[in-house]
Amino acid sequence: MKKLILTGLTIGLTMGLTACASTEKTAEVEVAVKAPDSVDLGGLSNEEATTKLLDALLSKSYLASRAGPNGVAVNFDNSQFILQPSINPDGIDRIMMNRFYAIHPKYVGSKEMLLMIGTLNQKLNFAKFVIRDQGAVIQVQGAATFVDTITMEELRRFILWTDEGLRQVGESLPKGAEDVIKPIPVMQNIQSI
Repeated sequence: MKKLILTGLTIGLTMGLTACASTEKTAEVEVAVKAPDSVDLGGLSNEEATTKLLDALLSKSYLASRAGPNGVAVNFDNSQFILQPSINPDGIDRIMMNRFYAIHPKYVGSKEMLLMIGTLNQKLNFAKFVIRDQGAVIQVQGAATFVDTITMEELRRFILWTDEGLRQVGESLPKGAEDVIKPIPVMQNIQSI
């Protein structure tokens, strides 16, 4: 009977110590996979910086995917952007942020559309508005500047600032404009969470 009790205590103690050891290892793993607070892109090529930026966004739980060799498509508050690192070894680095809108075929190349884009560029400073593809697409482009390292919070605020600016532009357009100018999805199979 003493052997049975002693064996039971030994097994119980061993299991308890193993559980403590497992808990400690889990805590170490959680620390090891913590999302970065910043991403250092200095000294990288644009393509390498794109990969590193994508990895940092994914580790922060952004819905993001590769968009060509130098672009990252990211979904932010139901808006889709393309981020493109532009690394300059001798100066200031940038992350270009682009959003694209399709223009209804009836208004492609129209004077009204050119006037609207010109007015937006004169009155706003958060982004540049450009008509592309023979007047069929509006490209909205902004840039976050930094030297070598950008924090994920700075990047989040930059995207938020641009997204809010575009929301306000959308609200200021005449009623029915949403039928004339529509966002072009840059990511396929996006599902809202």
